Amino acid sequence: MRKKTLIYDDHMSKDINIKEYFDVLRDRFWLILIITLVTTTFGYAYSQMNSTSLYQTSKRIILGSGEQDMNTLMVMIKDPIIMSEVQSKLGLDGSPEGLANRIEVSRIDESQVVLISVTDTNPERAAQIANTTASVYKSKIVEILNYEQVQLLSQASVNPVSITTNQNRPIFIGFLFGLITAIGLAYLLDSIDGAVKSRREIEDILNLPVLGEISYMNRRNSVTKKAKKGSENMEVRSESVGIKQN
Repeated sequence: MRKKTLIYDDHMSKDINIKEYFDVLRDRFWLILIITLVTTTFGYAYSQMNSTSLYQTSKRIILGSGEQDMNTLMVMIKDPIIMSEVQSKLGLDGSPEGLANRIEVSRIDESQVVLISVTDTNPERAAQIANTTASVYKSKIVEILNYEQVQLLSQASVNPVSITTNQNRPIFIGFLFGLITAIGLAYLLDSIDGAVKSRREIEDILNLPVLGEISYMNRRNSVTKKAKKGSENMEVRSESVGIKQN
């Protein structure tokens, strides 16, 4: 390790060297990188195991009814009779109540247009449920309430874009947690390290400012410098001899 001899001046003031804080991060860069990668990887694995992508699509129908009957007709869309028929046509497992929980019925701007929205883990199945529910409802509501004023609009399309917005959240949390932890650990290790490694530390310990520094010279450096100096002297002498011969 390179050693330095320091000279002090009592009249020099101490300056805050921000570079020393960056030196701590630079010296322990690999530690910070490894910890951050590990926590980010755990966050990614957790998101893959616990997150389920959900897809949503919708089907529009028109109910030609007055305001007094609109709520009743909308409630009937998720009736167990309708849901059981949808399950039978599509071969779906589970209970009618479970299927109804995946369906949301709403009106558009207080009009007669009703939106049947379906949320499912499979985008194709979501579109099938929406379209089949509207079709079964139109036929069954005639039998149940003798109501024939249902018009089906355009078919529900497959929406391949997931509506789940927090899938990347565990990854971000893992990255942020690892980065903060790694930086804190780097400064903790530096604070408990008893070695004096910077000018600022020497100034704090001795309460004296550093005036300058003298590099430590060992045998290897001395031999190298002597050989270099001898080579330069030989070049100067040869040049001088060449000038005299001319």
